[in-house]
Amino acid sequence: MKKILISALALLCFVAAKADEGMWLLSLLKEKNIDKMHELGFKLSAEDIYSLNQPGIKDAIVGLGTLDRPFRHFCTAEIVSPRGLLITNHHCAFSSIQEHSSVEHDYLSDGFWAYQMSDELTNSGMTASILERMEDVTERVLSVLDEEMDAVARATAVDSIGDVIVKEAVEGTVLTGQVISMFEGNQYFLFLYTIYKDVRLVAAPPQSMGKFGGDTDNWIWPRHTCDFSMLRIYTGPDGQPAEYAPENIPLKPKHHLPVSLKGIRDNDFAMVMGFPGTTNRYATSYSLATVMDVINAVRYKARTVILAVMKEEMSKSPKTRIQYASKYASCANYWKYSFEQNKALKRLNTLGHKQEIEAEFTRWLNADAGRKAQYAEVLPSLQKAIEASHKYVEAGAYLTEAFAGPELHQFAYSVSGLLEALFDKQLPETERAEIVSDLKQNAKAFYKDYNVELDARLFADLFRMYSDEVGDDLHPAVIDLINQKYKGDYARFAEEIRLHSLFRSEEALLAFIEKPDRRKLEKDPALIAGQSYTEMAIKLAAWNKENKTVIGKNNRLFVRGLLEMDPGKAVAPNANSTLRLTYGRVRSYVPRDAVFYNYYTTLTGVMEKEGPAGGEFEVPARLKELYGQKEFAPYGTDNVVACFITDNDITGGNSGSPVINANGELIGTAFDGNSEAMSGDIDFEENLQRCISVDVRYVLFVLDKYAGARNLIEEMTIVE
Repeated sequence: MKKILISALALLCFVAAKADEGMWLLSLLKEKNIDKMHELGFKLSAEDIYSLNQPGIKDAIVGLGTLDRPFRHFCTAEIVSPRGLLITNHHCAFSSIQEHSSVEHDYLSDGFWAYQMSDELTNSGMTASILERMEDVTERVLSVLDEEMDAVARATAVDSIGDVIVKEAVEGTVLTGQVISMFEGNQYFLFLYTIYKDVRLVAAPPQSMGKFGGDTDNWIWPRHTCDFSMLRIYTGPDGQPAEYAPENIPLKPKHHLPVSLKGIRDNDFAMVMGFPGTTNRYATSYSLATVMDVINAVRYKARTVILAVMKEEMSKSPKTRIQYASKYASCANYWKYSFEQNKALKRLNTLGHKQEIEAEFTRWLNADAGRKAQYAEVLPSLQKAIEASHKYVEAGAYLTEAFAGPELHQFAYSVSGLLEALFDKQLPETERAEIVSDLKQNAKAFYKDYNVELDARLFADLFRMYSDEVGDDLHPAVIDLINQKYKGDYARFAEEIRLHSLFRSEEALLAFIEKPDRRKLEKDPALIAGQSYTEMAIKLAAWNKENKTVIGKNNRLFVRGLLEMDPGKAVAPNANSTLRLTYGRVRSYVPRDAVFYNYYTTLTGVMEKEGPAGGEFEVPARLKELYGQKEFAPYGTDNVVACFITDNDITGGNSGSPVINANGELIGTAFDGNSEAMSGDIDFEENLQRCISVDVRYVLFVLDKYAGARNLIEEMTIVE
């Protein structure tokens, strides 16, 4: 692809072996990838990875999701024992660790270790998906589609035929399925999963280790973060998926990954399997400008405010710190991502590279009358529609980031329908009792991790930001209300919510439920804000509908044309939270002039980075003691490797993915990418792309020497 300015020595190194772009579909590995994988050193067959007739590596790869969104895998995990034991990242289980934590049992600060299965903690709402098989259903889906359909009609048709295909495939089984598009709607695949609903927390190091380096080191190499946690999948006594029950038993998997103590060397083969979330590799230069100047810019600006408020309020009490730990981490992750991605996109001239592709596409279509008739208007139409949608996209970005920063108005709107039902005098008492019970359960879950003082500050700062940055014609009704009734005093409006909203506390809401008052509900400032937020989201979608239809159609044609330009080239579809494989090598690299980054870090680096207690670089006393004793065997000789890098193609959702060696053994768990290649979701950078992983030997060292959790190590198949 593109060239970058590097030293002659570095150039010689890179020419030898560039990173391989592509998040590959497993069913096509034999056709498209296995020969290249063997050239790089892989020793197994394509069938050892994915087969309909025998267990394979894919049976040990798990997508972590939630009950309401099981296919939107937020992280990946891998099975490492015959009893359903999983390894994933600390940050993947962070919300669960936080959910189980309290001031009395602060698992965030102290870590959590289950020394027997009865100690493991249930994670409400978490799911674990294992892919059973996939199938190309393109012809069947395209048979019901028409190029003249608008976006809504097309989506409806795809959903309808998808439902039929899934129903036929899962009938008489415990499987769950989805039909999902590839290559911007030019191809469709059926994915069938077994989804497990009893996933328990088994182990997690203290936050000082699992998030070592905090926001400062996030997206940065070198890293020294012990970013792992452990979960376990349980089934019903019959081995089938089941909701949590005391009598459930550990999963007996078809395959689990052996864990290697052999270590890694520069240039070793490495592959990553997981559920990457979203990439946009076929983006045009026009949409790239929107990403940089609108999406990333707005996200970074709004989250800078959110994080400052959270950090200040969290420092005031241990309770608030625990309540907002997961929210802060989630917000901070893509706050820094947005900043680093824009830096990389500018430095690597990704816009110019996209323009080169568009120029090549234009030359190709102009060389043939038939192609010209089909594709000549694709890029001009895209440019016009994207420019026309700019104001709506910008307002939508502020609505998502600034207006959705506070929480109370969203909660108020979510339960308003249940509250409305209480005013029905004809409602049977049994139904009323069920509604009240649901309201109380919702309230208990929401207020557990809610601080009204913090939220009020977000209301004031972020609603003001929306008012200042978005044109008057796109203001939600609540913004106009504040500017008129409150004379633009956003702090006063926030104080009204904090002191007088019926949703301000669990006690206030429960009191309202006992004596519901329709007029009070309708005038509640939090509910007004929630209704206004929802109404504006609907309006923005409606106003931008025509532009989105044009963009969707022409993106589809653009990608179709790109595929036709080079029909023999092996290319991968964008990531979409389906199981993918990437392959490459363990690789050191030269990020810029006079700088060389080795391919691994050690425990020594943890000690060298040590900072004050409570800070991002706190080192637990027990870890320092172990380092001083130098008793690293069998996980190292004179040191323990902490993290390492490969040139695998990854993105969000790959967090927790196994890094697997040439023999199909686990050598690490992926947790991050590097800032120099943050353009990768839009334009893969083959010279600089690095996947950052925690070395599995560091994980085992911590389990054994730090935590004394030999019970977990003894479950695994350790390969020396």
